[in-house]
Formats: sequence, C-alpha cells, structure tokens
Amino acid sequence: MIRKTYLMLLTVALLLGSLTLTGCNTVEGLGKDIQRGGEKIERVGRSS
Repeated sequence: MIRKTYLMLLTVALLLGSLTLTGCNTVEGLGKDIQRGGEKIERVGRSS
C-alpha cells in the first residue's frame, strides 16, 4: 500500500514538473516573439 502511494506521488510530481518546464519554454518563446515585433516597429518608426 505504501509503495503504491509513493509511486502515485512520484508520478504526480513528475507530471507537474514537466508541465512547469513546458510552460516556461512557452512563455520564453512568446517573449522572444513580442521582442521581435517591437524591434520591427522601431525600425519602421526610424525609417519614416
């Protein structure tokens, strides 16, 4: 019984950890996209 509980807790911890890492990568990618968009807007502003 204790082993089953331990395995369940370990599984939940691994799933939460993987979701957290995936979320960080997604937010990082979004930040890069927004930064690139801002750079393009700056270039257009400078050229006009």
